[in-house]
Amino acid sequence: MSSVKRRKVDGDVPSGLVKKSKKTAPAVESDSESAASPEPEPAAAESEAPAEETPLKTFKDLGIIDSLCDACTSLGYKNPTPIQAESIPLALQGRDLIGLAETGSGKTAAFALPILQALLDKPQPFFGLILAPTRELAYQISQQFEALGSLISVRCAVIVGGMDMVPQAIALGKKPHIVVATPGRLLDHLENTKGFSLRSLKYLVMDEADRLLDLDFGPILDKILKVLPRERRTYLFSATISSKVESLQRASLRDPLRVSISTNKYQTVSTLLQSYIFIPHPHKDTYLVYLLNEFAGQSAIIFTRTVNETQRLAILLRTLGFGAIPLHGQLSQSSRLGALNKFRAGSREILVATDVAARGLDIPSVDVVLNYDLPPDSKTYIHRVGRTARAGKSGHAISIVTQYDVEIWLRIEAALGKKQKEYDAVKDEVMVFKARVEEAQRHARNEMKNLHEDRGKKGATLKGRRPKDAKGGKRGRDEMDREEG
Repeated sequence: MSSVKRRKVDGDVPSGLVKKSKKTAPAVESDSESAASPEPEPAAAESEAPAEETPLKTFKDLGIIDSLCDACTSLGYKNPTPIQAESIPLALQGRDLIGLAETGSGKTAAFALPILQALLDKPQPFFGLILAPTRELAYQISQQFEALGSLISVRCAVIVGGMDMVPQAIALGKKPHIVVATPGRLLDHLENTKGFSLRSLKYLVMDEADRLLDLDFGPILDKILKVLPRERRTYLFSATISSKVESLQRASLRDPLRVSISTNKYQTVSTLLQSYIFIPHPHKDTYLVYLLNEFAGQSAIIFTRTVNETQRLAILLRTLGFGAIPLHGQLSQSSRLGALNKFRAGSREILVATDVAARGLDIPSVDVVLNYDLPPDSKTYIHRVGRTARAGKSGHAISIVTQYDVEIWLRIEAALGKKQKEYDAVKDEVMVFKARVEEAQRHARNEMKNLHEDRGKKGATLKGRRPKDAKGGKRGRDEMDREEG
């Protein structure tokens, strides 16, 4: 059930936006009113009408102009998702927004379309800033902005750690309309790149806000907020809300409207089939290979807890003939993007990843998510399994639970509010793979030994350990968005 909490409707509404929405779609005002605070009479009329006869809203109904509607059509967006249907009319009124919706619900277009529409009304450089917790998510958001704004020639710059600052400074010098950044590297440019300032910024978006704060970006966000203009629109989007997010909201938003598309703090989509398999710890690899054989030919993401395990499993699976590729924070940035692109394109069907891949990455055709290692908390579980069953498709999520994981699994089930089904595996069929798996394990151990010996050398797969300061170890700004899992 979607709900919109609304406060003080009469605020400072930019006149340009109101004029535009009235011209392009006369019904927008009443749509947004009913979306925000339904009056008793229309609600009663709605409940009497059969659900099948209610026409689906289009992007034009929400007040989006024709050129952006055409871009949505060309990208295959037929109808707005619930978060888009609720938040876009309110954003077009010029209000600050807090958007809460489960992962995979179309949050990026929910903030991109209103920003692009406002940009078209009054074009200027450095119009919008989008802050994202990880580098991969930043690239993905930039691609969506460029795709949606292709008909109006929108220019984006991606500013993330792990890349050379000079080409980024040149990109900023070309005065893009939209900057998509991770907080650490953006602050570096604000402090060190001559001529770069965001004093004329009109829109700020903090995407996956809870993750930004989980990664200790809080102090950096405070510094960034101090150099941004007070007269701006701010959107805060997240799948979950916490006390940290609420304090960030108080610091950065003015009289916001809250749009919540979820009935449960910990919710997964209804098309996701979830189960677990309870096994002895020494047989984890064998059961994993059995499950991958069960889902042969389908794309899968395997989540692990550590960089070491990610790399080892990728080697083990490749030895057994699976098309597996690793993704973790100790790969170079080009290797990370390469791994993602190969998986997206289907040239590799299995992605073995740390939680660097758990958030926000839109990989449309993932059939199965396998939790090889259980996540540390329920929130991360929601984001991991959200990589499948996206945009109305169905998907499977299977968690491997050993005798050491029972307590954390029970906590996850309690947060989800339901007991999961046990996956039916025939032990004799699983043990058929045991001998081959043990041989592959020996090969993977030797490979890992070589990788660790080469660590830090030029061209090595694994980078050296994180640099530590004299006091024993805080990460540099540039390292914070690496998420080494």
